[in-house]
Amino acid sequence: MSTDSCTPAPDAFAPGKDMLRTAEALERLLAAVSPVEGTEDVALMDALGRVLAADVVSTRAVPPHDNTAVDGYAVFHADLPAEGTVTLPVTGRIAAGHVLDRPARRGEALRIFTGAPMPPGPDTILPQEVCTAHEDGTVTLPPVKQGANLRKKGEDIQPGAVILPAGRRLRPQDIGLAASVGIGRLTVRRTLRAAVFSTGDEVRDPVTGQDAGPGAIYDSNRFVLMGLLRGLGAEVIDLGIVPDEAATVRAVLAEAGTRADVIITSGGVSTGDTDHVKGAVEDLGALNFWRIAIRPGRPLAFGHVGAVPFIGLPGNPVASMLTFLIFARPLLLRLMGAEDKAPLAVPAVADFAFKKRVGRREWVRASVRRGDDGRLVLSRFPKEGSGILTSMVVSGGLAELPEDLPGVEPGTVLDFLPFSELLT
Repeated sequence: MSTDSCTPAPDAFAPGKDMLRTAEALERLLAAVSPVEGTEDVALMDALGRVLAADVVSTRAVPPHDNTAVDGYAVFHADLPAEGTVTLPVTGRIAAGHVLDRPARRGEALRIFTGAPMPPGPDTILPQEVCTAHEDGTVTLPPVKQGANLRKKGEDIQPGAVILPAGRRLRPQDIGLAASVGIGRLTVRRTLRAAVFSTGDEVRDPVTGQDAGPGAIYDSNRFVLMGLLRGLGAEVIDLGIVPDEAATVRAVLAEAGTRADVIITSGGVSTGDTDHVKGAVEDLGALNFWRIAIRPGRPLAFGHVGAVPFIGLPGNPVASMLTFLIFARPLLLRLMGAEDKAPLAVPAVADFAFKKRVGRREWVRASVRRGDDGRLVLSRFPKEGSGILTSMVVSGGLAELPEDLPGVEPGTVLDFLPFSELLT
């Protein structure tokens, strides 16, 4: 019997019938968790990056009074000419933080400075640059539109308005807005506690000075994940590196379940003889799914240890970081009680050709530039390997290739996800 021919080996990266699509996996992830309980009141400057637990409602108007947007002269518009100029006496002076100590009168000009409150009556401000002041205490004014340079009371915020919604992750401008209505403390959700560990007998910790001898590698995944978690505002519980021993993996997972609101690991969720995380999670709780039609990124596990959500990321550095950004990040934001806000993708034109398998969603590491025609152009990082962490440093983000796309040719329009949209 001839042995010259053989059956081709199956494609390890081909999407199987039991694999989930990205949208379904995300839907299951988000439906499986609820925001953690607990809130606290914090000072404004301690609220940066925290998630609002309740709507912020203004009790005052901003601005609190009509005021001027420029340094100049406040007048009754009816005293200005339709054309030519008019000269009026300057009979008062109003600086920011002060009010006119008498009623305003027709036929006069009031010297006024930016931010100063407008007295009742005058309805127009002329900037000093278009006016001519005279030594005799008068000023010559040109025509101007009624209401020019006047900021009306409440034009920014009205009393009773919701200025910041619950679920908002607070940015500097959000904190400033709260301050503008006199609020000094905000009610935020408590900080999410995330336990992290890496697995593998071959993994060494660079911080502790472990020697990476033959067959060993330094742990990068844990540090990437801890940085991503802190960027989201989570409290990190670092459980270090766990060896490929079923009992040890189980014990560390059990401990994490008593200390954390969520557990995130890298490695050990495949089906190899030394991949013990999957089995340990099933023993301690449940594993809801672990095969998703994506590349890079298989395998990825989701389940729970006791009542604590668990995400097991792949061991390869690029796959670990990418699946965190695509799957773990929205899960964590849901646990934090943050508003549902998908990262903003921008369309860009590929300058490369790339083959992919229909039925699988893929992400290509890429950078973007402005083309000669003004459109955004995507260039692919030349190496595809999931272990090339340099690609995540050099590239500007991820080009997304949806399941139904058979491949990319130069000129194909793709969605580009900048890292700036994914890292916060």
